[in-house]
Amino acid sequence: MASSTSISTLKKLPLFLNISFLFLLLCLCLTTTNYLHPNNHSSTLPNLSTILHDTIVDDGCSKLHEHPDFETKCLYVKTQIGCRPDGYLNYLQIFYCNFGQFPIIAHVAILLWLLVLFYLLGNTAANYFCSSLESLSKILKLSPTIAGVTLLSLGNGAPDVFSSIVSFTGSGDGDVGLNSVLGGAFFVSTIVVGLISILISHQLVSVDKSSFIRDVIFFLFSLSSLLVIIAIGRINLWGSIAFVAIYFVYVGSVSATHIYNVRKLERERDQLLVIGDTSTSPLLRHDDEEKVVVSVQDDDDKDGVDDQEQKHYSSFGYLGYLLELPLSLPRRLTIPVVSEEYWSKPFAVISVTLAPISLAALFNTQAENVGSRTKLVAYITAAIIGLVFGNLAYLSTKKSGPPNNNKYLFPWLVGGFVMSVAWTYLTAEELVCLLESYGNILGISPSILGLTILAWGNSLGDLIANVAMAVNGGADGAQIAITGCYAGPMFNTLVGLGFSLVLSAWKEYPSSYVIVIDHSLYETVAFLMGGLLWALVMLPNKNMKLDRYMGSGLIAIYLCFLSLKLAMLLL
Repeated sequence: MASSTSISTLKKLPLFLNISFLFLLLCLCLTTTNYLHPNNHSSTLPNLSTILHDTIVDDGCSKLHEHPDFETKCLYVKTQIGCRPDGYLNYLQIFYCNFGQFPIIAHVAILLWLLVLFYLLGNTAANYFCSSLESLSKILKLSPTIAGVTLLSLGNGAPDVFSSIVSFTGSGDGDVGLNSVLGGAFFVSTIVVGLISILISHQLVSVDKSSFIRDVIFFLFSLSSLLVIIAIGRINLWGSIAFVAIYFVYVGSVSATHIYNVRKLERERDQLLVIGDTSTSPLLRHDDEEKVVVSVQDDDDKDGVDDQEQKHYSSFGYLGYLLELPLSLPRRLTIPVVSEEYWSKPFAVISVTLAPISLAALFNTQAENVGSRTKLVAYITAAIIGLVFGNLAYLSTKKSGPPNNNKYLFPWLVGGFVMSVAWTYLTAEELVCLLESYGNILGISPSILGLTILAWGNSLGDLIANVAMAVNGGADGAQIAITGCYAGPMFNTLVGLGFSLVLSAWKEYPSSYVIVIDHSLYETVAFLMGGLLWALVMLPNKNMKLDRYMGSGLIAIYLCFLSLKLAMLLL
């Protein structure tokens, strides 16, 4: 009964978000069509706009709340360069100019749009990005351990990784990206681990000591390295590459441990076979390192109730399916999908045809100082490539199912991976821009929103999946969940932040990339390391058994951190 209720709820969520999307679109159309960024900035107050036309400056939108009413704020956000976001929607202009007379409706609209973006980010990563990565790992014949800590970790941490990259490459200071990744790591390693420890304390479950200590030690070393980078305030290209390389050292450590354990099991089996005691031969099963695979796969396995392909609704029937199209159809038409479950030849042909055109549109909107002729050439070239790919797909695929030969399947998976990256990047960019704009509206630093709202949203999947795995999966499930709670955030920190630093330092090469110092980062890292040290001390003292004392301590550390942040915000 509980399971059917959960599935029913998951089916209704995409429907609610699609209806919300249509409602928001209708509200914008009814108010005004002047909300797209960055071309149209005509004022609804022509006289004042003319007076201030020559006073456009960039003060970072810091004087927004000095204006008394929504009309002057509307004019201010239209005339200040610092109030213009890097995304596709000018949220400040929408809030003060379109909905200035109805602030409550404006807040509700922003929160609904925030939910829609979170859904798009997580759903695209789960149903397209992870699917492509899992299939690629099989074709490349990666061992489960290597796949778990590389490709599948990327799929699991895609929202955090791309939010970080967008923050660094968009705003330039990376404040939101740093806080969202660290906030997510802090939330998962304290709240999620704490809840798991409390909920399964009666089962007296213990976790593997060597794997746990290895993961926590590597995580602490990663955070110490990041703390040094923040303290210095700058980093060059080689330093950023070295920071990313820490994760590859971790991958090597995991692989070495995996190989050692496998060979140890084989020797024990051979010894038992030699003495003829085959009846007591241990059952071969995945060791603790191989459980990393499940930890990065479990994040969104519940998305078997995928919104894109649900065509049977008990209540809404065909109408429900149509209402879900606004958010699912654009992705379905541009991301190649070759899974047996969701295969459709018409969609496959259309997606490979439109994918190059979509990438050209992304290039034209993201690139700076690109002339109209260059944009036209990009579109024409993409259209030609799309037509060629579409014809090849039509001639080489069958209506009954996707290609089953790895030679022909590989290009499809690469295309699905690339387009999933494009969609995830676009959504993450819009999400970061929304949080930055909403921070300006509320008068709160965007870094605080990144540390809380963005971090919580991106970690929600880890909370649900890891807790469910630990509660329902017994001893193995608890080991999988705990491993995922440390391996995932470490990947986001080293690869997500590391790759963002590499891109930023590359743009400044041979000079160093200057990191805007946010002193609150020291507090975040200190509390995060405190939570890790608490677990590192408590678990060995409890014979590696997860109990209420360790869990309560971790949750208390996170609540103390939130209380400190709230107190500083109110002062």
